[in-house]
Amino acid sequence: MGPLTDDQHTGRGNPGEVFFAFLKLGVTSFGGPIAHLGYFRDELVIRRRWTDEAGYADLVALCQFLPGPASSQVGFALGLLRAGPLGALAAWVGFTLPSALLLALFAFTAAALEGPVAQGVLHGLKLVAVAVVAQAVFGMAKSLTPDRERAGIAVLAVGLTVLLGGALGQVGAIALGALAGLWLCRGGETPTARQAFPVSRRAGIVALVVFAALMLGLPLLGGAGQGLALFDGFYRAGALVFGGGHVVLPLLEAETVARGWLTQDAFLAGYGAAQAVPGPLFTFAAYLGAAMAPVPNGVTGAIIALIAIFLPGMLLLVGALPFWNGLRRWPAAQAAMRGANAAVVGLLGAALYDPVFVGAVQSPRDFVLALAGFVALIAWKSPPWVVVAALAAAGGLIGAPG
Repeated sequence: MGPLTDDQHTGRGNPGEVFFAFLKLGVTSFGGPIAHLGYFRDELVIRRRWTDEAGYADLVALCQFLPGPASSQVGFALGLLRAGPLGALAAWVGFTLPSALLLALFAFTAAALEGPVAQGVLHGLKLVAVAVVAQAVFGMAKSLTPDRERAGIAVLAVGLTVLLGGALGQVGAIALGALAGLWLCRGGETPTARQAFPVSRRAGIVALVVFAALMLGLPLLGGAGQGLALFDGFYRAGALVFGGGHVVLPLLEAETVARGWLTQDAFLAGYGAAQAVPGPLFTFAAYLGAAMAPVPNGVTGAIIALIAIFLPGMLLLVGALPFWNGLRRWPAAQAAMRGANAAVVGLLGAALYDPVFVGAVQSPRDFVLALAGFVALIAWKSPPWVVVAALAAAGGLIGAPG
C-alpha cells in the first residue's frame, strides 16, 4: 500500500461517512474483538485507507494497553482521526447500535418465554457461553501466557479470584499480575510507529480528571437512587476490564447477579444470546439493563447501562492519546502490561468455572453439547452464530433440564 495523502492522514471525512462505515461493520463483524480488528483493517486501512498499517498497529497497541473494549476503542479512535469528535461518536454509535438493539429486544422477549421448548432454547444459550468462554481462555492463553512466568501469573490469578471472589479478587488479581510483570516480564521490542490525533494535552487531562472523578464519586452517590447505582456498577465494570469483551463477564456478574438485580439463569441466557449477534460484546450491558428487576430497567435501563460501560474506556483513550508515544516506550509499562494480561487469562479461567460452567452444565448431556460447541469453534472454525443456532436448537429439541 502506497503512502497516504495529507487528507488521509488528518481526516477530512464527515460524521455521516464514518457512521455508515461503522454501521456496516456493526452488522457484519462477528467473532469477538480480535476478529473485529481484522474487519477494521480490511475495511478502513486496506479499502478506505483512513490510516496506514504502521498507524493502525500503533493504535491497536494503545487500545490493548488500556482498560476497556479494545475493538470499540480502536473504532472510536479511527472515527476521531477521520472526522474529529463527532466522527468518534458516529463510529461508536454505528458499531454499537445493531447488537445493542438486538440484545435489548431479546431481554424483552426472553422474559415472556414459557414452556419446555422455550426454556430449552434458553438453556442451550447458556451452554453456548461455556463453549465461547472456553474458546476465549484457550486463545488468550496461547498469546498472553507463552512462557512459564506468565503461565504462573495466570494460575495465581485463578487462585486469587476463586478464593477471594467478587470485585476484590478480580481487581487484586490484575493489580498483582501487573506487579509480577514488572519483576518477571521485562524484555521485548518497543514499537516505533507514530500516529497523530486531534486531541490536545489539555483535553487529555480533562478526560482523565473526569474518569477519576466518576470512578471515585459515583460510589459515594450510589445511595441517591437506583439509577445512579446502576450507572456506577456498569461504569466500574467498564473501567476495570483488561483484555477485551469476555473478561467483563465476572465483573458484570458481580455487579448484577450478586446484587440480586438479575437471576444467574437470566444472566447466562443473555450472555449466550450475545454470542449470536455481531459487534462489541460490551453491548451485553444493554440486555442486562433492560432485563434486571429494579427500576430503571427496560429501555431506560438499557441506555444507562450501555453508556456507563463504554464511557470509562473512551475517557481513558482520549486521555492517553496525547501522551501515548512517550509512555509506550517505557520498558516498565510494557512489563506491567504483560503481567496484567497474563492475570486476565486467569481471571477468565476462573469465570469459566464459576459462574459459566457451574451455572450451565447440569448433566452429562449438557457437558457433551458444550464440548461439541467448543470443538466446533476451535477445530472446525465454525462462526459463533452457527454454534449459537445449533446449541439453541438442540436445547429446544431436548427441552428444559429436569
